[in-house]
Amino acid sequence: MGNLFVLWAAVGISCATFSASAWSVNNFLITGPKAYLTYTTSVALGAQSGIEECKFQFAWERWNCPENALQLSTHNRLRSATRETSFIHAISSAGVMYTITKNCSMGDFENCGCDESRNGKTAVKAALKRTCKCHGISGSCSIQTCWLQLADFREMGDYLKAKYDRALKIEMDKRQLRSGNSAESHWAPSEAFLPSAETELIFLEESPDYCTHNSSLGIYGTEGRECLQNSHNTSRWERCSCGSLCTECGLQVEERRTEVTSSCNCKFQWCCTVKCDQCRDVVKKYYCTRSPGKGSA
Repeated sequence: MGNLFVLWAAVGISCATFSASAWSVNNFLITGPKAYLTYTTSVALGAQSGIEECKFQFAWERWNCPENALQLSTHNRLRSATRETSFIHAISSAGVMYTITKNCSMGDFENCGCDESRNGKTAVKAALKRTCKCHGISGSCSIQTCWLQLADFREMGDYLKAKYDRALKIEMDKRQLRSGNSAESHWAPSEAFLPSAETELIFLEESPDYCTHNSSLGIYGTEGRECLQNSHNTSRWERCSCGSLCTECGLQVEERRTEVTSSCNCKFQWCCTVKCDQCRDVVKKYYCTRSPGKGSA
């Protein structure tokens, strides 16, 4: 499993964007057997953290980053080069770089060269934040010590989600592709794209219909998905989820009453435990269901 993660992450980093700095990450990951074994765990954990963040970002959208999102192919066919695939590559690559950079800064690796290496992912670099600590009598802050540190990974997810929302569809220059088949040709893959985009997410194919179940494409559809109604202080996607997941996909919104159990009336007891009651409450939940008389597609 670790082998696949390292190979996939190296490919994904170069495919997600055409940033010139991305190639340095590949060098970092494939510098020999010792480095390979050293970073394998971090690469696997980083890629998985990227997928978990993907699930959070798309929780209320038709494509919700399903478990098969990491697969490079579905049913013996390569995954299409859609904007969702582009996001998967980018968020996983960012997760890998974030984890390795964090491990490096904590001294987990020898000869890491963390301070002098370039950030291989734009998202990680964009999420660096300046943190300062004050020194002085009674907190007067007469002297400040400042440094750059990694922000929370959620900020990188937000950054890449914004990139996804304005991802660029590009056309391949078929003349470059034909010339690339020549043994005498010396061309870079990025030269086949018009225009090149160094800092944006790009895709080649339009997304399929995520409303309807399609096993050949690994699409589960939205039937049975939960949505939110009458929610306050939520994101635009949460507020519009019932319309996007249900109504616009030809499904109806069904209200279900569910009993949930949670801790309540918690009290601190000396020393040192917290005692809570178990309270039951009935809550309303909403799901996308097919109207009676309508069969599945």
